[in-house]
Amino acid sequence: MVAAFHPKWVIVIAFYNEAKFIAPTVACALAQDRGDICLVCVDNGSTDDSAAIVADAIKDSPRAMLVSETRQGHTFALRRGLEVAQELAADNIAFWDADTFYPPHYISRADQLLGNDPRVVGVQAFDIYGPYDAPKNVVIRHRMAVTASLLSGQGHTGTFGQCFRIAPLMAAGGPKNDDWPFVLYDHELIHRILKVGRLTHAADHVCWPAPRRQAKGHVRWNLTERLLYALTPYAVKDWFFYGFLGPRLRQRGMFEAGLRVRDWEQ
Repeated sequence: MVAAFHPKWVIVIAFYNEAKFIAPTVACALAQDRGDICLVCVDNGSTDDSAAIVADAIKDSPRAMLVSETRQGHTFALRRGLEVAQELAADNIAFWDADTFYPPHYISRADQLLGNDPRVVGVQAFDIYGPYDAPKNVVIRHRMAVTASLLSGQGHTGTFGQCFRIAPLMAAGGPKNDDWPFVLYDHELIHRILKVGRLTHAADHVCWPAPRRQAKGHVRWNLTERLLYALTPYAVKDWFFYGFLGPRLRQRGMFEAGLRVRDWEQ
């Protein structure tokens, strides 16, 4: 029945060994407040019960499917999800992470933000922790929105908060860049998508990643690299990624596949 359905949106949840987290995220996808969505869950070679949990969660949903991608790496799984979205003739795609909570209106708000201007090719959602209306999060949400407006030539969210029109995403090379095997592939993707259009955002468009993400500092860039990313004009961002940051990440062994070793969870 899914094959005969041509959704406007496809949500892709790529996962690897997320048995502790994935059921609530799948429930968020199934609870979205519109009927033109297909959920595509991509198992990236899990060795725990993740796939079985997903299969049970979607068994009664005709607009959800479970597929697999054996090549190791999150971006390989995202690429597989995009292939399915294209087969379904979807217009837009939302990348979700398996350990993140999304409100029921998440896709509707992304759809509003995309609007009808073809020059807007994607939407970035901000990550917060704790209550939406907590004073701290009100400040964080609006601060991130202002920062994203001022620094429009760079990414301000990870793949957990990225939505795109599919046609320009393909024009930018898709979520997997074979020449970028490193961490920070979410920012590298934003760099490429900005070559074909612009991104939008809003202070009220948010999601809630699991708090464990705050412990992943050792697989990120250092302060010097982050500052240079912010200060480098977009016109020379190619140099920043492929001439500067890529070689440094290679030297430190910060490859995407290493994210599958979650020593930071111990």
